[in-house]
Amino acid sequence: MKISTPRVSVIMRTKNADWVVGQALAALYSQTFTDFELIVVDSGSTDGTLDIVRRYPCDLVQIAADSYIPGPVLNNAIERAAGEIIVFQNSDVVPLDDGCLGRLVAAFDDAEVQAAFARQVPRPEAHAWVRRDYAQSFPAWGEAPPWMTFSLPLAAMRRSVWCERPFYEEAWASEDSEWGHWARSNGHRIAYVPEAAVMHSHNYTLRQIFGRRFVEGEADAFIYQGKARLTSAVTRAISSSVADIVYQLRSGYAGEIPVTPVRRLVYHLAYYRGHRLGEHRRARSLHDARIGQQVVLSRYGR
Repeated sequence: MKISTPRVSVIMRTKNADWVVGQALAALYSQTFTDFELIVVDSGSTDGTLDIVRRYPCDLVQIAADSYIPGPVLNNAIERAAGEIIVFQNSDVVPLDDGCLGRLVAAFDDAEVQAAFARQVPRPEAHAWVRRDYAQSFPAWGEAPPWMTFSLPLAAMRRSVWCERPFYEEAWASEDSEWGHWARSNGHRIAYVPEAAVMHSHNYTLRQIFGRRFVEGEADAFIYQGKARLTSAVTRAISSSVADIVYQLRSGYAGEIPVTPVRRLVYHLAYYRGHRLGEHRRARSLHDARIGQQVVLSRYGR
């Protein structure tokens, strides 16, 4: 008997996510759209993540933590995938209803759409600054803002366009932003699907903020190839702190105000330092993405 090929391949990356991966998988396997296979890539979980993952039908790939670089990991997973549409769902992303995946996939009924991404809604415990960022980046209707080119927590692309341009491997982070920037620069349409909503956010510590923003800055030096300026970082820290404080006062989160200037200063200075590293690597043709990865592992703990 001939086994049919699934239309969709879902790729989920995991590491020490036992606090949420069960919710993510339960929501995935409760979707009304069921024509999919699941590929899970785990990068060295030491908690109960793998026990939970093995309860669900999937192709489980295990790699060492120090070999995890997003671009190569995603490209290798897509090579294993059978579907014509590749869906990415992070292990800490929970679809909010059973029609979420179907709505995301339905975007490809339009032949001009080459990729699509979902709306992200912050968790109930999200800090005010996180809520403000998400409200700006993932509106409840209409189009996403220009800077949000593509976002992988829940997203999809045609396999054919990935074959045209796999994920870049020069830096550790922002593989989705880089791919989205390339796609839009080359005339490919990326659809924002606010009707496909997922719960996803993090209340990062200052240490985690530093690590994440450092590698995002490093990546942007490769993506946009500009130069970072310290004065711009300080100016952005001040302006975003003011915007955060106004939002906190209006929404009843005044208790968060004291830490706001420190948080935003770390946020923007880390990006500046990462960007300078990226500039240095580009100028000297240093293409080993593990340079940024080591910063992530030591400061961000991923």
